[in-house]
Amino acid sequence: MSFQAYLDTIERKTGKTPRELLALAAEQGLSGLSVKAAAVVEWLKADYDLGRGHAMALFHVIKNGSKIPAKHVGSAGVHRDDSDTLWLDGIASRSA
Repeated sequence: MSFQAYLDTIERKTGKTPRELLALAAEQGLSGLSVKAAAVVEWLKADYDLGRGHAMALFHVIKNGSKIPAKHVGSAGVHRDDSDTLWLDGIASRSA
C-alpha cells in the first residue's frame, strides 16, 4: 500500500484529513523531531481505532513532512507512490 493510500484510508476511517490530524497531534504535543512513534500509535489507536501501519504512515508525516523518499516514487516496492509529495488536504480536494 502506498503512503498516500494509507493517508486516504486514515481520512476515510476518521473523517479527518491528514492536515487536520497533524494539527490535532500538535495540540497534544505529538509533533516535532522528538515525538516518539509509540505515542502517536497509542493516540491514534485510542481516539480513532487505527492500527499500527496507518499510525506509522501519519507518524512519518509528523516527523518528515509531506515528502517521501525518492526510492518509493515510481518503484515496484510495497510503499510505492506516483509522487514524492503526499497530499494532506483531503481526498475530495485532490485533483485526479
